[in-house]
Amino acid sequence: MAILTSSSCSSIFLPNLISRQNHCNSGIIFPNLRNPRISKSNVHLFSKTKFQSLICSQLCTSDKTLTLDTSALDISVAVAEDEIWASACLRVRSFYDFKQSFGIEDHKKHLAELEFEASKERIAGTREGFKRVCCVNVTLPLSRMSSSSDELCSACKYSANGEDRVVIGTLDINQCVRLPDEITGKRPQGSGADVSRAYLSNVCVAKELQRNGLGYLLVSKSKKVAQEWGITDLYVHVAFENEPARRLYGKSGFVYESDEPAWQARYLDRPRRILLWSYLARTHNS
Repeated sequence: MAILTSSSCSSIFLPNLISRQNHCNSGIIFPNLRNPRISKSNVHLFSKTKFQSLICSQLCTSDKTLTLDTSALDISVAVAEDEIWASACLRVRSFYDFKQSFGIEDHKKHLAELEFEASKERIAGTREGFKRVCCVNVTLPLSRMSSSSDELCSACKYSANGEDRVVIGTLDINQCVRLPDEITGKRPQGSGADVSRAYLSNVCVAKELQRNGLGYLLVSKSKKVAQEWGITDLYVHVAFENEPARRLYGKSGFVYESDEPAWQARYLDRPRRILLWSYLARTHNS
């Protein structure tokens, strides 16, 4: 029996229906890991009333990848609820392997609803400890999607300005001092960390469309948004053994700052993480 828990102590039991994916993408952290029974693979944290965010992002390579026409891509901050819902569906789809079973579609919908409500709460600024949060999505017109990705189109479609589009990549930017139970960034030191420091989390790219440079484009856009907020120090957590993610962030200008103590990773029953840092120069508008 799979046990999925959150720091708010409520547990949800989904008998033999889902498993967390072990072929992770990139490591990205979000609160709150206190339960030592949490799986070693990438997980969502949620309760019956609140959906805490994903723990590691999904940015690794996939064996089956579709060639993508990037000319019609849009990478922007999600505002409309329909788009936020589509990004929640992509996160659930990316972070879990679902076994075919009676009622599994209802469970998928339930998980997406939890993430959707939690996303709206974070974006609205009502989550304690977070100054600002936004969701950045990579989207493509439905008409440009391959017929081989019908399931992705069905799950992650939304409408904007009379056009059907599909969310194919997503992440959150979190302006805050720290993410609970995770390595805390050291920069900037002293006062100002609450407005000048941010973390990336919940990063995922549709598995069919990996190896198309979407992760790099998504992170690049997030850095621009963070600069507009006045962020000077941007962080991301990555599983120690996740080489594809580490290469991606290295290409994106992130460097090593610190790593998680081995005892903490053992206590939380998860892969050990490292903390990567990128300096963002202030813009004239920030």
